[in-house]
Amino acid sequence: MTFLQLFTDVAYAQAASGGKAAPSIIELLAMPAALLGIMYLFVIRPQQKKAKDQLALIQGLKVGDEVVTTGGIFGRVKSIAADFVTLEANPNTSFKIQKNHIQCAPKAVVKPEAK
Repeated sequence: MTFLQLFTDVAYAQAASGGKAAPSIIELLAMPAALLGIMYLFVIRPQQKKAKDQLALIQGLKVGDEVVTTGGIFGRVKSIAADFVTLEANPNTSFKIQKNHIQCAPKAVVKPEAK
Protein backbone atom coordinates (compact mmCIF):
# COMPACT_ATOMS: atom_id res chain seq x y z
CA MET A 1 0.00 0.00 0.00
CA THR A 2 1.45 3.36 -1.01
CA PHE A 3 1.07 6.69 0.67
CA LEU A 4 -1.30 7.92 -2.04
CA GLN A 5 -3.58 4.89 -1.65
CA LEU A 6 -4.19 5.81 2.01
CA PHE A 7 -5.84 9.04 0.97
CA THR A 8 -7.72 7.68 -2.02
CA ASP A 9 -9.19 4.86 0.06
CA VAL A 10 -10.45 7.36 2.63
CA ALA A 11 -11.90 9.57 -0.09
CA TYR A 12 -13.73 6.66 -1.72
CA ALA A 13 -15.04 5.51 1.65
CA GLN A 14 -16.47 8.96 2.37
CA ALA A 15 -18.05 9.24 -1.06
CA ALA A 16 -19.67 5.84 -0.73
CA SER A 17 -21.56 6.70 2.45
CA GLY A 18 -25.20 7.66 2.01
CA GLY A 19 -24.82 11.20 3.29
CA LYS A 20 -27.47 13.81 3.69
CA ALA A 21 -29.81 15.06 0.97
CA ALA A 22 -29.08 18.45 -0.57
CA PRO A 23 -30.62 21.34 1.36
CA SER A 24 -33.67 23.07 -0.07
CA ILE A 25 -33.50 26.55 -1.57
CA ILE A 26 -35.17 28.02 1.53
CA GLU A 27 -32.49 26.57 3.79
CA LEU A 28 -29.78 27.97 1.50
CA LEU A 29 -31.23 31.48 1.40
CA ALA A 30 -32.31 31.78 5.05
CA MET A 31 -28.88 32.61 6.50
CA PRO A 32 -27.85 35.24 3.89
CA ALA A 33 -31.28 36.86 4.17
CA ALA A 34 -30.97 37.01 7.96
CA LEU A 35 -27.47 38.51 7.70
CA LEU A 36 -28.67 41.15 5.23
CA GLY A 37 -31.56 42.01 7.56
CA ILE A 38 -29.24 42.39 10.54
CA MET A 39 -26.82 44.49 8.48
CA TYR A 40 -29.69 46.75 7.40
CA LEU A 41 -30.88 47.23 10.98
CA PHE A 42 -27.47 47.91 12.52
CA VAL A 43 -25.52 49.60 9.71
CA ILE A 44 -27.57 51.03 6.86
CA ARG A 45 -30.58 52.39 8.77
CA PRO A 46 -28.54 54.35 11.35
CA GLN A 47 -26.41 55.85 8.56
CA GLN A 48 -29.53 56.95 6.69
CA LYS A 49 -30.92 58.54 9.86
CA LYS A 50 -27.66 60.36 10.51
CA ALA A 51 -27.53 61.63 6.91
CA LYS A 52 -31.13 62.85 7.20
CA ASP A 53 -30.35 64.70 10.46
CA GLN A 54 -27.20 66.21 8.89
CA LEU A 55 -29.20 67.46 5.90
CA ALA A 56 -31.81 69.00 8.22
CA LEU A 57 -29.02 70.75 10.17
CA ILE A 58 -27.46 72.18 7.01
CA GLN A 59 -30.78 73.31 5.57
CA GLY A 60 -31.75 74.95 8.86
CA LEU A 61 -28.61 77.06 9.21
CA LYS A 62 -29.08 80.75 9.92
CA VAL A 63 -26.64 83.62 10.22
CA GLY A 64 -25.40 83.73 13.81
CA ASP A 65 -25.68 79.98 14.48
CA GLU A 66 -22.68 78.36 16.12
CA VAL A 67 -21.37 75.22 14.43
CA VAL A 68 -18.50 72.75 14.55
CA THR A 69 -16.76 71.66 11.35
CA THR A 70 -15.56 68.14 10.61
CA GLY A 71 -12.05 69.43 11.35
CA GLY A 72 -13.14 70.41 14.87
CA ILE A 73 -13.21 74.18 14.36
CA PHE A 74 -15.86 76.11 16.28
CA GLY A 75 -17.32 79.11 14.55
CA ARG A 76 -20.31 81.37 14.11
CA VAL A 77 -22.08 81.51 10.74
CA LYS A 78 -21.33 84.89 9.17
CA SER A 79 -22.94 84.39 5.75
CA ILE A 80 -24.56 81.60 3.76
CA ALA A 81 -24.23 81.00 0.01
CA ALA A 82 -25.55 78.16 -2.16
CA ASP A 83 -22.90 75.57 -1.28
CA PHE A 84 -20.61 77.52 1.05
CA VAL A 85 -20.79 79.04 4.51
CA THR A 86 -18.52 81.73 5.88
CA LEU A 87 -17.62 81.07 9.50
CA GLU A 88 -16.15 83.50 11.97
CA ALA A 89 -13.86 81.73 14.44
CA ASN A 90 -12.62 84.93 16.13
CA PRO A 91 -13.68 88.55 15.64
CA ASN A 92 -11.02 89.08 12.94
CA THR A 93 -10.82 85.54 11.57
CA SER A 94 -13.32 84.22 9.07
CA PHE A 95 -13.10 81.47 6.49
CA LYS A 96 -15.28 79.84 3.87
CA ILE A 97 -16.15 76.13 4.00
CA GLN A 98 -18.50 73.83 2.16
CA LYS A 99 -21.84 73.25 3.85
CA ASN A 100 -21.36 69.48 3.97
CA HIS A 101 -18.31 69.95 6.23
CA ILE A 102 -20.46 71.26 9.06
CA GLN A 103 -20.66 68.45 11.58
CA CYS A 104 -22.96 69.70 14.32
CA ALA A 105 -24.34 72.65 16.20
CA PRO A 106 -23.05 72.54 19.79
CA LYS A 107 -25.59 72.70 22.58
CA ALA A 108 -23.45 74.97 24.74
CA VAL A 109 -22.69 78.47 23.53
CA VAL A 110 -19.02 79.16 22.88
CA LYS A 111 -18.03 82.44 24.53
CA PRO A 112 -14.92 84.37 23.52
CA GLU A 113 -12.11 84.51 26.05
CA ALA A 114 -11.90 87.63 28.17
CA LYS A 115 -8.76 89.71 27.70
